[in-house]
Amino acid sequence: MFLPCTKKEMDALGWDRADIILVSGDGYIDSPYIGVAVIGNVLAREGYRVAVIAQPDVNSPADITRLGEPLLFWGVSAGSVDSMVANRTASGKKRKHDDYTPGGLNNRRPDRALIKYSNLIRQYFKNTVPIVLGGVEASLRRISHYDAWSNSIRKSVLFDAKGDYLIYGMGEKAVTELAFTLKNNRNPSEIRGLCYISREPREDYTELPCHDDVVSNNQSFITMFRTFYTNNDPLTAQGLYQKQDARYLVANPPALRLTTQELDSIHDLPYERELHPFDQAKGSVTALDTIQFSIPIHRGCYGECRFCAIAVHQGRTVSWRSEDSILKEAKIMTRHPRFKGIITDAGGPTANMYGFECEKKLKKGVCSSKSCLYPAVCPSLNPDHLPLIRLLKKLRKIPGIRHVFSASGIRYDLLFADRKKGLEYLGEIVNHHVSGQLKIAPEHTEQEILDIMGKPGPESLLRFKKTFEELNRKSNKKQFLTYYLIAAHPGCHLSHMLRLKTFAHDKLKSRPEQIQIFTPTPSTWSTLMYATHINPFNGKSIFVEKDPHQKEKQKTVVIGDKNTSPKKHHKKDFSGK
Repeated sequence: MFLPCTKKEMDALGWDRADIILVSGDGYIDSPYIGVAVIGNVLAREGYRVAVIAQPDVNSPADITRLGEPLLFWGVSAGSVDSMVANRTASGKKRKHDDYTPGGLNNRRPDRALIKYSNLIRQYFKNTVPIVLGGVEASLRRISHYDAWSNSIRKSVLFDAKGDYLIYGMGEKAVTELAFTLKNNRNPSEIRGLCYISREPREDYTELPCHDDVVSNNQSFITMFRTFYTNNDPLTAQGLYQKQDARYLVANPPALRLTTQELDSIHDLPYERELHPFDQAKGSVTALDTIQFSIPIHRGCYGECRFCAIAVHQGRTVSWRSEDSILKEAKIMTRHPRFKGIITDAGGPTANMYGFECEKKLKKGVCSSKSCLYPAVCPSLNPDHLPLIRLLKKLRKIPGIRHVFSASGIRYDLLFADRKKGLEYLGEIVNHHVSGQLKIAPEHTEQEILDIMGKPGPESLLRFKKTFEELNRKSNKKQFLTYYLIAAHPGCHLSHMLRLKTFAHDKLKSRPEQIQIFTPTPSTWSTLMYATHINPFNGKSIFVEKDPHQKEKQKTVVIGDKNTSPKKHHKKDFSGK
């Protein structure tokens, strides 16, 4: 069920006014992968009248005023991707294409979309109802953060956008509680997963170094980020506050993670899996090629790759849907008029984290002194691929489904840690769930760089390659591995990329083409290293390549001069927001 985007649609529903208007930097795709669709449908299920304004023109009142003012609040999101990441390459160049914009041209999502949209609302609705920031851009920019495109440490986006509240993380629980609170004229200051601005510090919370200190002192920045990062688990986190100018950012503890039943209920909502007709008139969106017939089966990731923000946004504890819910969604999908029998992915942030978690973590929260997978898989995790094997077997037996592909990327160190079912799972993937190529993300091959990234060493990569090839020979299949790699990560010199090239040629028998230049997105350990030139895990200085030409050289030394940018690939944002 599409939410209304036009006054005509609201009139047809008999609405004189929406309770909530959601503003998004994406075209309006009604899909469980799209945050505005999920949040909108969740709120609509609770009985609120929710409307959507997708990609409003920031130079005109026409779009932002077409539905009037909402009764309760504006929900503002930059879209499925941080707007600076969506609009600018790692080298700062303007991107020509946008997978979430109708027609494909990158001409609708403004830089710093949260700020632009909030200003747009206040320009045409003076003293309006609260503006609530949400989505990936809000979540990762909720505290003082390094912004690569301005080469500066910026304040919380809540201050820069002059918003009233900010919801971080996946947001379903926080936003429904906020809507209820505002509707009943109550104080929302205790809602988990919510940030707000206060004139006074929150004395029962943990203080972060103030913004001015973070800007002027690298050690203060490192201390701030470490405290912030270690307070992201709902079971162990303390509330935080940080002085920014004369006021304080207050960040309540994270919302409790969704249970399997709660996650099922979100995916049981009636998504159209299409672009709204109002946007469809402007052209198609490339994102639908990937997400239209994909099924998210879990969320969260305990991989903690240091260049990745999933741990901060979705959390380090994996939640998964029930088998019945996933199978139900697949059966509904077969009735879609455009479905051709192919589920393009059944996965999540990582393909093989479904159906198991560390029992200690589920009861007491994440460990503060160690990671689940690095430097080795923790014995307490006890990985078990059997639930995923059973699920995949049942999915491919559903009438009308010809193929179910695994496109999320396999964590091979996790696979080998499961001595009982890991190889059986890989056999299932090889025999039934690969579309010619299976993508994996070693990110690098040099141990020194892998240690900085928090990734497993090259030995497990070679073991996986050998095992994959052996299984293909036994099955008489010709299938290949695609390697996703990163150039110019903190610590990486040109010499490391030259050795990567040699390793790929001699050991992988491959010439990698899927290489991207490291993008310092907000709120990751790697971005902290990029900004400070310090490895926060050992306190030592670290080389950081910041010259755009040298970054490109690190990439082209591996892929060659014939192609100075990676082939166009749409990457799903598994945050769902």
